[in-house]
Amino acid sequence: MTIDNVPLHLLIPDMLEASVEVIKIFFLTIIFSIPLGFIVALARRSRFRIISFPTRIYQLIFRGTPLMLQLFFFMYGPYYIFGFSFNRFTACILAFVINYAAYFGEIFRGGIAAIPKGQYEAAKVLGYTKLQTFLHIILPQVIKHVIPATGNELMTLVKDTSLAQVISVPELFRVATNAGTRYFSSIPIIIAAPFYLIMNSVVEVTFKMIEKKMDYYKN
Repeated sequence: MTIDNVPLHLLIPDMLEASVEVIKIFFLTIIFSIPLGFIVALARRSRFRIISFPTRIYQLIFRGTPLMLQLFFFMYGPYYIFGFSFNRFTACILAFVINYAAYFGEIFRGGIAAIPKGQYEAAKVLGYTKLQTFLHIILPQVIKHVIPATGNELMTLVKDTSLAQVISVPELFRVATNAGTRYFSSIPIIIAAPFYLIMNSVVEVTFKMIEKKMDYYKN
């Protein structure tokens, strides 16, 4: 079957294969950036300026510059600075992880700040250690607070994977644009849209389920 001279029986399998790259970028970014985001949030809240100030600068740089430029930096920067290069996929993951950790850090910082100080004091009176207070009292509430913002950020992540094409990572949008150039048609790019929509629908449904499960934790 062809549309506008585009052979769908060849294009769709290529897009499915490229979607696997999108999913790999997505999950690797989540696995590393969310824990790093918590560390960033705690560092921002540190009373020691030697910790909080560099963290603030890091967040300013990675939230204040385009992800596309960061991809270029991790792809080509190490060679000019240190004399070695990462492979394209590794450079892509590093850029995404460090970029998204900066955003997650701010989301988590806001979630922690939203917890009333009285809960810390009550936990102390009950004999909880600081670690027990954070893990058993504060963290569950923080998770509930940040679920909507985190879900929104992950939907953005699905779309941002298209930027990986700038360093020639063979993800979905690159396959679509290459096919569009090859067949002199915009059909491949139009067909790519439902792929992103389906992936983002899965993210949305998953976070709705998580949010529903957290409903027991009332404010």
